[in-house]
Amino acid sequence: MEHATILIADDDRKTRDFVAAFLSHKGYQVLQAVDGQDALAKIESSDAQVVLTDVMMPRVNGLEFIKRLKTVRPELVTIAYSAFANSEMTANLLKAGAFFYLEKPFQLEELNSHIRRGMEHQALQRNSFKPKLKPKYRAMMQEIIGESESMISLFQLIEKVAGSDATVLIQGESGTGKELVAKAIHDLSPRRTKNFIPVNCAAIPDELLESELFGHVKGSFTGAIATRIGSFEMADKGTLFLDEIGDMKANLQVKLLRVLQNKELEPVGASHSKKVDVRIIAATNQNLDQLVALREFREDLYYRLSVIPIILPPLRDRRDDIPLLISSFLEKFNRNKLHKVREMDADCMEALCRYDWPGNVRELKNLLERLVIIKESGTITLQDLPDKYRGITSPGQAENVTLTGKDFCLTNAVEEFENRLILQALEKTGGNKKAAAKILNIKRTTLIEKLKKRKLTYPGASTPNS
Repeated sequence: MEHATILIADDDRKTRDFVAAFLSHKGYQVLQAVDGQDALAKIESSDAQVVLTDVMMPRVNGLEFIKRLKTVRPELVTIAYSAFANSEMTANLLKAGAFFYLEKPFQLEELNSHIRRGMEHQALQRNSFKPKLKPKYRAMMQEIIGESESMISLFQLIEKVAGSDATVLIQGESGTGKELVAKAIHDLSPRRTKNFIPVNCAAIPDELLESELFGHVKGSFTGAIATRIGSFEMADKGTLFLDEIGDMKANLQVKLLRVLQNKELEPVGASHSKKVDVRIIAATNQNLDQLVALREFREDLYYRLSVIPIILPPLRDRRDDIPLLISSFLEKFNRNKLHKVREMDADCMEALCRYDWPGNVRELKNLLERLVIIKESGTITLQDLPDKYRGITSPGQAENVTLTGKDFCLTNAVEEFENRLILQALEKTGGNKKAAAKILNIKRTTLIEKLKKRKLTYPGASTPNS
């Protein structure tokens, strides 16, 4: 607050210099103007947040100056002062938009106190003018928690695109809530009374994904003992959410493109096509631009999917939302598990706000669920947090990691360490992915996704999807 810029408008040089010296000593940036007209000219080319003005000045007096100022910069905090005070003048100044009025001579510390109060008021006003969501829309997006500027922008974008049938591509790191955003778009759309069908393209084996999406007819392949409709038909007149679209193989990308272009699909083994009316929302945690450049993802499909792109911010880029998320998760898990964990102390909250959250909101949610289960009641303290959230490195965790200047890459080092843990878990379980995922405290589908993306293999695995 002390680094704000303040403009002083006063035709008395001694008063100007005296007040300017005091404010500079307090850490403010100070500009000076000889009267109201000079001040108006300087306001246009400055980033001043507060204006101090004498009332009795030549050319443009203080009252007229404040009136003109409020038409061009209504957000500025204006404090007027004069040695010739009366109740009518005070009333006119406040009516014109002055935040406060002081009689000369005044105490400099009292002036500083009013400047601080004015800036606090200014900050509250800024927040109150943030765009608000229509109540009915916000009620339908309760699962998406946040009040930061990036989240308010996200809510507004969801409102705008919901009424359209255009395809949407949601991009963001794992755990940022891509499926929640897709569901919110569906719930606000004219298709909300029809099905919302989510499909994780990375969690379904490549040889089964085609059947999962498009269905198959009886006898079309070994094991096809009955005709089965696919996700596209189940989502007819509704919305199909294709998560981790970047993992889709080239042959299926061609078929998906055909459905988007022609609005019809051909089940596996069928001799004729079927018309479908489906809105597609796709999502990925990969860089599709890069995959297109590497020819691992079709450029024409990418442009078909990204008619409306939505980028979800990672949790580390919206730390202001962390206390709100913690409060919401505490309430939810206390209610679901019939526990009474009342709150989190300040040190614990500060530690979680400092943490970088590589797993984003999902990681925070899982941590809060674990803490509520273990704590059961009372207040969560810093000592209740696992070491990594307190900034404590476990023994051996940083082994074999050497900082080597420009050749060091934190992202690669973290990924290498995670890969070692994954392979250790698979070795311990004899390649059983379900058991390994349990050791790692992640979902089996997440483990399979990491193995595929990073091309990790364990020779002792019994079956591809064990």
